Amino acid sequence: MNTDTLTGSATNIGGQVKEGLGSALGDTSMQAEGKGEQLSGTAQKTLGEAKDAVRPMIDSARQFVQDRPFAAAALGGVLGLALINTLRGK
Repeated sequence: MNTDTLTGSATNIGGQVKEGLGSALGDTSMQAEGKGEQLSGTAQKTLGEAKDAVRPMIDSARQFVQDRPFAAAALGGVLGLALINTLRGK
């Protein structure tokens, strides 16, 4: 869990509270702000979860490069040539 996940959850909860208060007070502006904060919090929480999901793949790629530098260089070269040929239309 990272700071984006925690901050997003907190923003989402704050938005729910603000929306509830706006509803109880009949303040449509406060309700709208609460819904906006909920949306923002959900987006930030989703970003944090995505970062957490990608982190192990990045760590394993770094470990591969450290353990097998020549194989990593060869793989990078092959992928680079494939990309160049794809962009050139061959």
